[in-house]
Amino acid sequence: MDLINVKDLCFQEKVKNFIKKSDTVFNLGPVNFNLKAGETLAIVGENGSGKSLLAKLLIGLEQPSSGHILLSGHDLSKSSLSQKCHDIRMIFQNSNESLNPGLTLGAILEEPLRLNTSLTSQERNLKIEETLKQVGLMNDHKFFYRHMLSDGQRQRVALARALILNPKIIVADEPFAALDPSVRSQTVNLLMRLQRELGLGFIFISHNLGIVRHISDKVIVMKQGQVVESGKTDVIFNWPNDQYTKKLVDAHQALVNSQDN
Repeated sequence: MDLINVKDLCFQEKVKNFIKKSDTVFNLGPVNFNLKAGETLAIVGENGSGKSLLAKLLIGLEQPSSGHILLSGHDLSKSSLSQKCHDIRMIFQNSNESLNPGLTLGAILEEPLRLNTSLTSQERNLKIEETLKQVGLMNDHKFFYRHMLSDGQRQRVALARALILNPKIIVADEPFAALDPSVRSQTVNLLMRLQRELGLGFIFISHNLGIVRHISDKVIVMKQGQVVESGKTDVIFNWPNDQYTKKLVDAHQALVNSQDN
């Protein structure tokens, strides 16, 4: 059974052009895909292709112009943001900016539990400790502040905040962009382990085609708001149909070859 089924999702966004002093319209979609428990869908494309805008539509930060987002049979495109947040959670690109520097990690993780559950204070504390352990942090980290953490630890806290409401799907927007290669590798392995243990669906937005090829089951390729190609990861990388997809894959392969030499 599908965790999520996106049907003909479209969005129109007015973009201000300060040079021409007029508005242009950015059209996203139609986007169609489905995702099962334990699967990873990667969304790739150049800057401005609509990847992050699609992520905002999926988690409810933007409302679609038309189309449907079906999660376990419920139409999320007609739900409020608070209803969506239980089942679809997001990891943002810059974990440093998304963590309040004035709050301890415990307070940051407790907030979604206070707002969205009826757990007692003791139950919330146990849930926080359990979630910190899931992402490879210690109980004492709940007393830490943002500035006391490494980049890798901050990203683990962002992951813990996404996990704490037991979502079915996590949307990750360039979650590894600010990490050095060794920390990036550890974080990728952590995500894949959690996916196996929890049966999560991942929607992964990235420029890094090496990671995309490693972790994703399916790929959507976007250009200027349109889906130019989609399919299984191996097929997209080995037999791309669209010239734009071929260009992205060839550039990735050229980079791999240069690193090997």
